[in-house]
Amino acid sequence: MLARIAIGAGAVLLLVPVLLGHGAKTAVDALFGRPTATLDCAQPVADIPTRYCLLYVTAAPNCPGLDWTVLAAIGEIETDHGRLTAPGITDGENSAGAGGPMQFLAPTFDGIIAAHRIPPGGATPPSRYNPHDAVHAAAFLLCDQGVRRGDLPAALFAYNPADWYVAMVLEQAAEYAKAANTAGTGDCDNVRAPDTVTLTAINYACGQRGLPYVWGGNGPDAGHAGFDCSGLTHAAYAAAGVTLPRTAQTQFDTGPRVPAGQPLLPGDLVFYGTSDNIHHVGLYLGGGLMIDAPDFGQKVKIEPYRYDGDDYAGATRPAVLVTRE
Repeated sequence: MLARIAIGAGAVLLLVPVLLGHGAKTAVDALFGRPTATLDCAQPVADIPTRYCLLYVTAAPNCPGLDWTVLAAIGEIETDHGRLTAPGITDGENSAGAGGPMQFLAPTFDGIIAAHRIPPGGATPPSRYNPHDAVHAAAFLLCDQGVRRGDLPAALFAYNPADWYVAMVLEQAAEYAKAANTAGTGDCDNVRAPDTVTLTAINYACGQRGLPYVWGGNGPDAGHAGFDCSGLTHAAYAAAGVTLPRTAQTQFDTGPRVPAGQPLLPGDLVFYGTSDNIHHVGLYLGGGLMIDAPDFGQKVKIEPYRYDGDDYAGATRPAVLVTRE
C-alpha cells in the first residue's frame, strides 16, 4: 500500500513540483476546474460500486473545482473502492501505517477532521475506516493541498508524494469520466457524450424539442417550421461538422454500423424498418431514450428507442466519420 504524509493541524508542507507528461497534463486540463456534474449512480459506472459512487459524487462539492472522478480514482487505486482484502482496509494498518478505504495515516486524518466538519452520515466520531468519513476527508485534504488554488497535481502529490501516483490517478480519473459520459443520461438538461462531436449533435437536437414534425423539414435554419426524422439527425450532425445524407435510408446505408449486441453510445443513430426499407431514425441519448421527430401531428421529443411492436433495424455511429482533436 502507499505511504502517506502525516499532516497535523497547522503543519507546514513543502510541495515538490510534479513533472507531468503531455498525457497527464491533458488529464489535468480536462478534470480541474470542471464542476462536478450530476451523475445517476443507479446506472453502473465502470467498476465503481453504487455505494461508493454516491459517496464520491456527494463529497466532491466539499471542494469547488474537484471532480468526483478524482476521488473515485484514488479509491480505486488505493483499495479497489474498499474491496481489497488486505491489512488496513476495514481495520488495522498496512506496513506504512495507512488505514481505511482511502488509506489515511492516523495523524493526517485527525488533522483533517480537526480542520473540517465531516458531514453527517458516517461514524461518531468520524473514522478513517468509515467509507463516508474517509471519502469526505479525502476531498477536504485535496482542497487544502492544492485544488482550492487551482493546482490538482500538487494536491495529488500531497496525498502520495510520487510522480507516478499523480499520473496514475489522473489517468484513472479520465477513464471514469469517459465511462460516465459513455453511459449517457437520456436527459437533455444533463447531456453526457463520449466526444465533442456527439455532444454537439445531441445538444443541437435537444435544442429543437417542441418543434413540429414537418415532412421534408430541415428546421428553422432552412426556413422550415420543423423537421422530419432524418432532417433532424442530418441537421444535428451538420452542426457537429459531420455531413450525412439527407434521408433515413441513406443515413443507414452510410453507417458505420454498430454491431448487433454491442451497447449503444450517446449520439448513435437508431433506425426502424428493414435494411432496404428504413422508414424512421432517431438520435440515441442514453438510458434507453432517443430524441426524434416522430410523425405528423407530433413534435420533436424524447422517447424510448425500443417499444413493443417496434421494427428496430439497428444503429450507426456517425461520429467516427470525422476525426477531431
